[in-house]
Amino acid sequence: MPKSDDIKVFISLRNSKCDECGAELGTKAWITLEENKGALCLPCADLDELIFLPTGDAALTRRARKHSGLSAVVLKFSRARGRYERQGLLVEEAALDQAEAECLVDAEARARRAERRRERDAELDRGYMDQFAARIRELFPGCPAGREQTIAEHACRKYSGRVGRSAEAKRFDEAAVRLAVAAHIRHRETNYDQLLVRGYERRDARSRVRDKVDTVLIHWQSQS
Repeated sequence: MPKSDDIKVFISLRNSKCDECGAELGTKAWITLEENKGALCLPCADLDELIFLPTGDAALTRRARKHSGLSAVVLKFSRARGRYERQGLLVEEAALDQAEAECLVDAEARARRAERRRERDAELDRGYMDQFAARIRELFPGCPAGREQTIAEHACRKYSGRVGRSAEAKRFDEAAVRLAVAAHIRHRETNYDQLLVRGYERRDARSRVRDKVDTVLIHWQSQS
């Protein structure tokens, strides 16, 4: 079992609903359980920017966790054994890339990275993602070059209830697109992740970076 201070993500075995956004998550949803807040989907728990690293390679797991500023242990209940079992980690993609480079520099590492890219591509509807990125560029013309693709890719993945999969996002609703952009800014342009690691409650951490997020949003909305 993980240490008590690890962030934990549970793969639910029954129908789940996010107690913050109200989304029906179905079975096998990836959720966190926060005291007095109930179940949260990964976007509401601010863990949706992380990628999944399954168990099986202890050295890779150890290094990825070391390099990832924010990480979470993924657990699933085994009815046969009557206990929660570790399925892997959610880590930052850059941390996983660095860990892979340290573990293996040969064809095996390149093959594994290529397979991960294929799995990622399978989760994406490229046409829809490109339209979502174009809408980001339309609404936020000051967004740094290439960031709209990164934001769209994270938002439009098919698992875990990401904002880009919502009905509003599929209509390219401005509010839904803004949520995706704000989430990206929160993780990439502020010290939000570090605040979570230091033990801040999610709402408190969001409050501390809200002004910075709003400032960047306004800047990106202007032509640059």
